[in-house]
This record gives sequence, structure tokens and C-alpha cells, in this order.
Amino acid sequence: MIGKQLSQSSTEVLRDIPVKFDFGKTLKRLKINSKTQVKQKELIRKLLDVAATLVSPKAIYKVAYVESKKDTGVDIGGVWFKSRVLRKNLDKVERVFPYIATIGKSLEEKATSTKDLLEQYYLEEIADLALEDTLAYLERYLKKKYRLGQLSSMSPGSLADWPLTQQAGLFSLFGDTRKIIGVSLTDSFLMIPRKSESGIYFPTEIKFYSCQLCPRKGCIGRKAPYNPELAKRYKIYQE
Repeated sequence: MIGKQLSQSSTEVLRDIPVKFDFGKTLKRLKINSKTQVKQKELIRKLLDVAATLVSPKAIYKVAYVESKKDTGVDIGGVWFKSRVLRKNLDKVERVFPYIATIGKSLEEKATSTKDLLEQYYLEEIADLALEDTLAYLERYLKKKYRLGQLSSMSPGSLADWPLTQQAGLFSLFGDTRKIIGVSLTDSFLMIPRKSESGIYFPTEIKFYSCQLCPRKGCIGRKAPYNPELAKRYKIYQE
């Protein structure tokens, strides 16, 4: 059963999320295009079959409301989040969707225990793709259920403006997340399992990516190019 209501009517857990292990997409991610790389392709097919048996995609989200706004941040569901960027993004928004998503620990453990470094790298990338697919499903689910247009999201730690320490407040919105979907925080606010993501979805007219405000070069997880003009408008980085 994909949707299972918890005791709080505003919170829902999604289980058995369908994840597609697309061979072509995986090859593109790993930059394997040459016809001569037959052995690598055979290995990747094998690893995709293994990964399909190990992932356990889950997500939890809740419907929450922006209760107050100040220049430095916002109050969501009784939790204060200090971030000028989040505050600006929610300037005209009242309803938001905090979330936590994961693919579980089994694939991660398989990658860690693999002695072959190339296989380990492939499994890590496959796990990242599975998490991306899980998040894409969650976003589609929210749009359909709540009849939303475009959604954007922000995650604690994605920008210096919204540090990783804010994970504690986000997780507090859900209670015992380890018991509910198997995700917990370390003392340094990192998630266990690693292949997990948390954040807040919010409706936007124009798609927003935190990457647009980050000038760091060589980031393999970049979803959008750095936009210095947008960064100036958000007053995050000085040129």
C-alpha cells in the first residue's frame, strides 16, 4: 500500500515507491557511451539487477503552514527555520510540504562492502539515481494529490544560508523518523542511511534550485548553473 495515513491527518508515509532502474539513463550518468566498453555495460546491467532487489524506497511528508515570517526566517508548524533564502521563497506561500525520503540501507551497505572500487562507484551512482527517482515520485504525488502546479524545494545544508544544523528542526516535525521510515540523524546532523534526503517542498511560479545561488565549482550534484544575478537579488553572495 503506497499511502498510509499516520495518526496525524497532515502526515503521510509513502511505501513501495516504484523506482525505475533505467539502463540508458545509468550509462549516461556514468558517461559510458563508447561501443567498445562492452564489459562495463555488462557489469552495469548486473549491478542494476542487484540494486533492484536491495532498494526500499520510502518517503514521509506533512502538510504544514507558515505561521509567521521575519526578515531572517520563517516559523513552519511551530518550528523556527533561520534562512533568508527560504524566507524569500516563501514570501507569498502559506502551505508547504516538509519531507524525508530514503531508499533504505541495503544498497548502501552492498556498495560499502564491495571490494572492487569500480563496482563500488557504480553502485553508489545507481543508489543516487534511485534516490532521485524516489524524490521525483514524491513530487509527482504531491502535485497530483493537492492539485499543485510547479514545486520547488530546499534542503538544510544546501546553502550556507540554511545550514545542516537545521535538520534537527525539520526532523522534529515528524517525531520518531527512525521508527517510521528508518531514517535518523547523527550528532553532526547527517542522515542515516546516507542515501536519504530531507527538505521542504513549496509551490513556485518559476523553478528554484539552491544550486543557482552557489558558486562552488566542480560539484557533481549540481542541478542548475550558478546565477550571479539571482544571487544578488537574494543578497547571499557578493560579486
